[in-house]
Amino acid sequence: MSKNDTLVVHEIYASIQGESTFAGLPCTFVRTTGCNLRCAWCDTPQAFYGGTRMRREEVLARALSFGTRLVELTGGEPLLQPAVFSLIRELCDASRTVLIETSGEADVSFVDPRAHKIMDLKCPGSGESHRNRWSNLGHIGPHDEIKFVLTDRADYEWMRSTIRERGLESRTPNLLASTAFGTLAIRDLIAWVLEDRLSVRVQLQLHKLVWPPNATGV
Repeated sequence: MSKNDTLVVHEIYASIQGESTFAGLPCTFVRTTGCNLRCAWCDTPQAFYGGTRMRREEVLARALSFGTRLVELTGGEPLLQPAVFSLIRELCDASRTVLIETSGEADVSFVDPRAHKIMDLKCPGSGESHRNRWSNLGHIGPHDEIKFVLTDRADYEWMRSTIRERGLESRTPNLLASTAFGTLAIRDLIAWVLEDRLSVRVQLQLHKLVWPPNATGV
């Protein structure tokens, strides 16, 4: 079977969307296996390895079977698998709102423009900030989202400088600021954002407030 026709999938399930501007909405998640980054705060290391190789049409049928209007492709890093790009197109053709959670290192230029890219920019605390593919910013539009995961004040200052120096507010109004779970206090982040009048959406991971933080398939 060709890699253009199959994907290695860790899990497919329905839940609520826990993050992004779509937080709280029913959503089907397709979590692929494999990632080429090792962020210090990663909360899905179980998806680095294993998984099941499935035909693309099987993944599509399974994703559609839950009946949610919202479908997210996540990982791992979904854009490492060539068949993902066709799957994104097919989900869009099926009138689904498609979200792509991506690390900021993988090339996003081939993602169907109808999909919503939710792209990380890795802060220094991740240990992977040197892997940011800055050329990806040229493919971020107004309906896409840029996410920063912060561990401390230094990460916050890096985010603030990056937003201003790279003119991110002119690319998308959807700038997201999260705290790595169990590190930076969310109240501190809120205070800094208000003090600097920074135009970011401070977000919590709703699923970790509903279920245990290490729960999978939710």
